[in-house]
Amino acid sequence: MNILVINAGSSSLKYQLYNMKTEDVLAKGRVERIGMDSSILTHEVDHQPEVREVSEILDHTTAIRKVLDMLTHRKFGVLRNIQDIQAVGHRVVHGGESFSRSVLVDQNVKLEIRKLFDLAPLHNPAHMMGIAAVEANLPEVPQAVVFDTAFHQTMPATSFMYAIPTVLYRKHKIRRYGFHGTSHDYVSKRAAEFLGRPLEELKLITCHIGNGASCAAILHGKSFDTSMGMTPLEGLMMGTRSGDLDPAVVPYTINKEELTLNEVNSMLNKHSGLLAVSGISSDMREIVDSMNEGNDKAKLAFEMYTYRIRKYIGAYIAAMDGVDAIIFTAGVGENSDVLRKAVCNGLTFFGIHLDEPSNAVRSSEPRRITSDDSAVDVLVVPTNEELLIARDTYQLVLARPTEEAESP
Repeated sequence: MNILVINAGSSSLKYQLYNMKTEDVLAKGRVERIGMDSSILTHEVDHQPEVREVSEILDHTTAIRKVLDMLTHRKFGVLRNIQDIQAVGHRVVHGGESFSRSVLVDQNVKLEIRKLFDLAPLHNPAHMMGIAAVEANLPEVPQAVVFDTAFHQTMPATSFMYAIPTVLYRKHKIRRYGFHGTSHDYVSKRAAEFLGRPLEELKLITCHIGNGASCAAILHGKSFDTSMGMTPLEGLMMGTRSGDLDPAVVPYTINKEELTLNEVNSMLNKHSGLLAVSGISSDMREIVDSMNEGNDKAKLAFEMYTYRIRKYIGAYIAAMDGVDAIIFTAGVGENSDVLRKAVCNGLTFFGIHLDEPSNAVRSSEPRRITSDDSAVDVLVVPTNEELLIARDTYQLVLARPTEEAESP
């Protein structure tokens, strides 16, 4: 079975095509600047030069058609025709309380995703455009949706409830949802495989550290707590997001600076975090380079960033009454040995001892970066959210005939 994985944004679209027999990526790419006359489609196939095409792509339906044309292109394609695509899987950021697992797309699912637009106004409408675009181009092909929030639906009320009037939860579903669920789910399973232990016996802390960042406490294979909240703004300091702060900062800033709510929201999401503190960049590589050159603001940004990761790890060790392994993943977590060292060097109280040569190694495979005498394993596990989406889609499509047979 060949499965096309789609991650649709408001003006962009990423794709990967999987052969599920081998789980190999046959092709991948992206469409940028959707809605403009100078849209860019980039297409990659292993061991071949990257293909780049500039054309007018005014909507997502056209973008999907261009992707399908490229996948079946006589020279650059990997499929004979579009009938060789047996299913499509989509990433959807917010599933609210409606979805605790991945599901096949039907009218009810689409209706529920639309109801959640208010909780994810920048993401869910774009995902729906991606689903509609696939329907227009591949009307007979089953589609599945995999939600960033679904993995965290196992959190107990003590973790997901906010200490505000409960009427706000009942009426508006204001609560912690958490995000990066596909990544936390994937790397926790890979970590258990690497350790050779049942996931159901482990206490894990997964640190998805990229431009967006979150930690999760995973107790016996289920999300117990996570740092992001109702939106991805809460929790760790990030590339351009503030992370945790006193809520009173919002009305105080509005009053002092005469800003609108939208302007404050933009400030906290797009102009804060590493970018704001360092004054130079939201990119950890540039922060580290500048810090090493003696930039005090970059040094402060780095120390604030790593301190908050360490603080969440400590909190989750307490919350789960222990930890078996801590996992770093995503762009920064996988590639910055400097960041991992700074975080782990402040965790020696828990018996964590970093092995610096192991920490300095780069690999596409899971690896341990602690010494043999470390009481807790620290791992680097490359994430693969697209593969998890493809796997969930594959399982849902395989199960579909059985479900139809059992339905009245």
